Amino acid sequence: MPAYVIAMVQVTDPTKYEAYKTAAHAAIAAAGGRYLVRGGASEVLEGDFPGDRIVVFEFADMAAAKAFMNSPEYAAAKAHRDGAAKMNLLIVEGLNR
Repeated sequence: MPAYVIAMVQVTDPTKYEAYKTAAHAAIAAAGGRYLVRGGASEVLEGDFPGDRIVVFEFADMAAAKAFMNSPEYAAAKAHRDGAAKMNLLIVEGLNR
């Protein structure tokens, strides 16, 4: 079953965040993931949203998503995020279709 990493992001330094985006994109691609949502217009319909940006990317399964999260490539990308954004991340298993 596919797995999705969902990031709820509050960007605090847009210039510095650009370096994180570039490095994260390369790490996601190297791990076999692909973006489904990367920013764009959004609207909160109910409740509170912890951020100003949402990103969703897909992996083949939970194991691949977890491997990405623990990869050296993503660790290097996260170093660019320090001081650039606050982020909430989760992995959710998709439907087997």
